[in-house]
Amino acid sequence: MSNLKSFFKHFQLTNLNLTTPFMNAEFEFVEADKEAAWALYVELITRSAVQPLPDTYGAEKTALESLYSIFPTTRKILKEYGRNGKTFAQIAILVLNQILRPFLTKWHGLVQSGALENAETSKQFRNELAELQKDLKKFVTMLAKIAEFDDFSLEL
Repeated sequence: MSNLKSFFKHFQLTNLNLTTPFMNAEFEFVEADKEAAWALYVELITRSAVQPLPDTYGAEKTALESLYSIFPTTRKILKEYGRNGKTFAQIAILVLNQILRPFLTKWHGLVQSGALENAETSKQFRNELAELQKDLKKFVTMLAKIAEFDDFSLEL
């Protein structure tokens, strides 16, 4: 057994606010955590949200929509596994709110205003997306570990 804070550190997700009380509590993954992690792992590994967006092709808006879709997908999984997947819920909510939400909040308005039509802004989006994807890939690897599954994302 360990605590969630050390679990996050193991996966190098240290840019989170890990001071909440539950982060120091001992935990053990139960079957509901493992099933929920597997469900989200499958969703993330198959989305463009964690796939590279090369400079020569791809659409920024599509990548942003893929990232937005992670929220309703995760909510559905959280509802399905409910309180039985408490540790998964704590991890998923923390990642959504502290890693994904700030990126989406920043870029939503800019995309709506057409800012991506500007080549420099488009390049900035792609650079920031690549940085975000580093953390999302760490999260995907974490989900594979929770689900007790070999991580396919290492091959991406």
